[in-house]
Amino acid sequence: MKKLVLFAFVGLTALAINAQLVTPAPSPASTLKQTVGLTEVTVEYSRPSMRGRTIFGDLVPYGKLWRTGANARTKVTFSDDVMIGDTSLKAGSYALLTIPNANQWEVIFYTEYQAGGAPAELDEGKVAARVISEVMKMPMDVQSFTITIDDITTGSAMLGILWEKDYVGVKFEVPTDDKVNASIDKVMNGPGFGDYYAAATYYLSEGKDIAKAKEWIDKAMSMNDKPRFWQLRQQSLIYAAAGDKDGAINLAKKSLADAEASGNADYVKMNKDSLKEWGAL
Repeated sequence: MKKLVLFAFVGLTALAINAQLVTPAPSPASTLKQTVGLTEVTVEYSRPSMRGRTIFGDLVPYGKLWRTGANARTKVTFSDDVMIGDTSLKAGSYALLTIPNANQWEVIFYTEYQAGGAPAELDEGKVAARVISEVMKMPMDVQSFTITIDDITTGSAMLGILWEKDYVGVKFEVPTDDKVNASIDKVMNGPGFGDYYAAATYYLSEGKDIAKAKEWIDKAMSMNDKPRFWQLRQQSLIYAAAGDKDGAINLAKKSLADAEASGNADYVKMNKDSLKEWGAL
C-alpha cells in the first residue's frame, strides 16, 4: 500500500512538472507601434515562419481570402481618420485581410477584427476600405512574416507586408496638416473659456494670487453666454476671497437661482450657506 501511494505521488509530481513546461510559440505575437505625423498607428499580429515551406501559391493559396498572419486576425489601429487610396478610414481598429495573387494583392481593412481566421466570405458591410497593391519581388527570402511601417513623412507612410520573396505596400495618409493648423489657430486665438476657468479655480484652491484668479474667472465668464450654477459658484467664491463681497453675493444669488431651477439640492445648500455667511440671508 505504501508503495502504491509513493508511485501515485511520484506520478502526480511528474505531471505538475510537465504542466509548467514552457516552449516557444511557432508563430510569436508581435506589436508594432509607430507615430506618423501626429497619428498613432499600432499593428498587432502573429509571425509564422517559412520553415522550408513554399508560402504563396501553396501554404497561402492564390485568390483566397487570408487573415494575413497566423492565430488571431492581424489588427491595425489608427488614432485619427486616415486615407487609404481614395477612401477615408475612420479612426479605430480593423482586421487586415488580404487576397494574395502572384502579381498583385487585394488589401482589405475589415471592421470585424475580434476573430481568429479569415471569414468564410466577406461581408461587404464590414469592408471599410480596400486597395489593390502590386507585388515587389525581393532578392532574398524573408523567413518570418513581417509587417512594417516605412517611408514615413509628416503626412503619410507605407504599411508593408513581407514574407518569402514578396513585398506588398499600402500607402496611407494622416491628417497632420489639419491637426497642426487647428492647434495653431487655438494658440493664436489665445486661451479659451476652459483654460481661464481651470486656471482661476486652481489659484483659488491653492491660495495663490487671488487678484489674478479674479481676472481669469471674469475673462472665462465673458466667453460663456450662459454660465451654469457650478461655474457661478466658483466665481462667487473667488470674488469673496478677493474681498468683493457685494459681487460675491450677486453671483451666489444667480448660482442659487439656477441650482433651484435645475433641482440641484447640494448647490442650493452651499449657496444659501455662503449667503448667510456674507449677511445676505
